[in-house]
Amino acid sequence: MRIVLVGPPGAGKGTQAVRLAEQLAIPHISTGDLFRANISRQTELGKLAKSYMDAGNLVPDEVTIAMAKDRMEQPDAAGGFLLDGFPRNVAQAEALDELLRTENMALDAVLDLEVPEDEVVKRIAGRRICRNDSSHVFHVAYNAPRQEGVCDVCGGELYQRGDDSEETVRTRLEVYHTQTEPIIDYYKSQGLVRTISAQASVDEVTQRALEALKSEQAENK
Repeated sequence: MRIVLVGPPGAGKGTQAVRLAEQLAIPHISTGDLFRANISRQTELGKLAKSYMDAGNLVPDEVTIAMAKDRMEQPDAAGGFLLDGFPRNVAQAEALDELLRTENMALDAVLDLEVPEDEVVKRIAGRRICRNDSSHVFHVAYNAPRQEGVCDVCGGELYQRGDDSEETVRTRLEVYHTQTEPIIDYYKSQGLVRTISAQASVDEVTQRALEALKSEQAENK
């Protein structure tokens, strides 16, 4: 399956993306991981992205799109993929559709993780991330590590991101509402959106998402 995962900051996209990709046996393609991998390998795209980031500017859509295209063309993505953090706006969504059309492919579903704004703020303030692997995410109240400050998966140090203050979170939410939320309407017009309430345990949200995808597959048979 080819899936896009969307939702506001703090909706649990990173956690759910890893779990769903594992369940579906498809690669999890994260924008953050793409940037880090390209910069670490010093690819031409990585060098270009870093030049914008070092100058304090946003990386242009065309660079992000080129990175995503390169990753989606890797052999492990031939049977599908789960996109997390891309597309981030309607222009990127349109570019993704064009990319897929050139390969005679299309998205199967867009999963929209829905969470009230106050819950988002509460979630992010308590979030802790592993320094070794950003896909290892914990929460002091909802998903606490066995040992405070230590990742259960790899033993790495857990930390709170500097941009996780309430003021910053609300600013990020405004950016999400302005830039990213419009892609939900864009994909609704294609009949692809499946809205999932993410106000539940991690396991329950995963199950809801899998059931929504099964329903999507059944409808398309």
